[in-house]
Amino acid sequence: MKKLLALILALAMALTFVACGAPAETGGGSEGEGGGEAVGNELAGTYDVVIWAPEAAVDLTKKQVDDFNSSNEYGITVNATVEPVSEADAATNMITDVQAGGDLYFFAQDQLSRLIQAGALSKLGASAVEFVKSNNNAASILAAQAGTDLYAYPLTADNGYFMYYDKSVVPESDIDSLEAIIADCEAAGKNISYELENAWYNAGFFFGTGCHSDWVTDADGNFISIDDDFNSDKGLIAAKGLYKIVSSKSYVSASTADFASGSAVVITGTWNYSTIKDQLGDNMGVADLPSFEVDGQSYHIGSYSGCKLMGVKPQTDAVRGAALARLAQYLTGKDCQLARFDSFGWGPSNNEALADPAVAADPTLAALNEQGNYAVPQPNIHGSWWDIAKVITTDVKASDGSDEALKAALAKYEESIQAVFTMSDDVKNAFTVIGSINGDGWTLDLPMTADGDVWTSDEAYTMDAGVEFKCRQGKSWDVAYPADNFVVETAGTYYIQLNAATGEVSLVPAE
Repeated sequence: MKKLLALILALAMALTFVACGAPAETGGGSEGEGGGEAVGNELAGTYDVVIWAPEAAVDLTKKQVDDFNSSNEYGITVNATVEPVSEADAATNMITDVQAGGDLYFFAQDQLSRLIQAGALSKLGASAVEFVKSNNNAASILAAQAGTDLYAYPLTADNGYFMYYDKSVVPESDIDSLEAIIADCEAAGKNISYELENAWYNAGFFFGTGCHSDWVTDADGNFISIDDDFNSDKGLIAAKGLYKIVSSKSYVSASTADFASGSAVVITGTWNYSTIKDQLGDNMGVADLPSFEVDGQSYHIGSYSGCKLMGVKPQTDAVRGAALARLAQYLTGKDCQLARFDSFGWGPSNNEALADPAVAADPTLAALNEQGNYAVPQPNIHGSWWDIAKVITTDVKASDGSDEALKAALAKYEESIQAVFTMSDDVKNAFTVIGSINGDGWTLDLPMTADGDVWTSDEAYTMDAGVEFKCRQGKSWDVAYPADNFVVETAGTYYIQLNAATGEVSLVPAE
């Protein structure tokens, strides 16, 4: 009973903290599976902690942990093992085996729901919520939220896109007009690289006309409904704008640094800056996205804005959970975010860091921030939506551009998203194979059959070396293996096999 009372007291007490560049005014515990808030003197001790960080950030993260050890006032010493796990892979690895996962880990915001569902994230306590809300911009706060609760700490607010252009082809006077840009590129025989066969990009046309697509989740991160008006009069305007570019002879579906192979405009993000600067030199221009015109009305193309987050795995020991929360706040504070900007160019989510002169002077972040005026913070999205929404571009491009044809494309889209909620349990739970098998462009799910935890493709497929695929559940990207695409090394005819318990994918030669 005494131990129980002590634990209850530990859970109830608040703690002040010192985060990177943050005042010692608010605490921030980690609630969830045994994780709570604790007073400072209860946190003193040494903690063995596993942190998953992107490979490029491993050494800096080690240094920042050392700085935390030497500066925190609670007597916390973190003995950290920092392992290279990318933000894209962290969620898949965590849900495969939460117990073996990192105690703290970097992850992309679109993985939030699946991590909550897997029990891989500690819900933030009241003072941690206050820390996040008082220090970060609105988009990054929303990215960490499910229902009314916060489950993670914002790390960056730079996962968005804007326009790079070749000044020798597109004059600055034309950069605000999609129609003028198309004309410039067609006249010069140059391309516009814009990955519109990707829902992350094509949704911007719909956001630009005032449409929305909001997936609703419950407190456990489960998707329960969708509020979407792409199939509407506003959506038709967006489809008309989309048709203008995809029907142009200059259009190519790409978001890579493509200037060396004939493009004069590339819609991409901060990650391609160095390559593009090398390719264009002084001819490099950077700007927000342009507007398009329909029936005499101008519409600025929108976009998604996204973030990277830091998660804390639920802990069975409340005091350990509270200590990890202090470390997470330190690592996501102003000074640590600025250090990542200096080292990698990562755009901060921290408000004070965003106002730093060096951040404000960065041309790509300036363009991203300008585009942010037209951007929609990327919420939690059902994993099937990406495949459903990308087909809008395929159908618009294949159409004759008439109202009737564009309306049919939007009606098909609406029918597909509503079908997500009528999917049978068998289909939701079944694994399929999707990829470049049989020359298919990642549009067809190939059936698999289960024997216990082991799923095997119903057919053997003849595949060349270099063919790529994944095994996914419920025709959705919420659960998909392996983390990176499986790449066939040796040509042959194989059955594809997945161990759903371990996430291991393998090839079995056909007899």
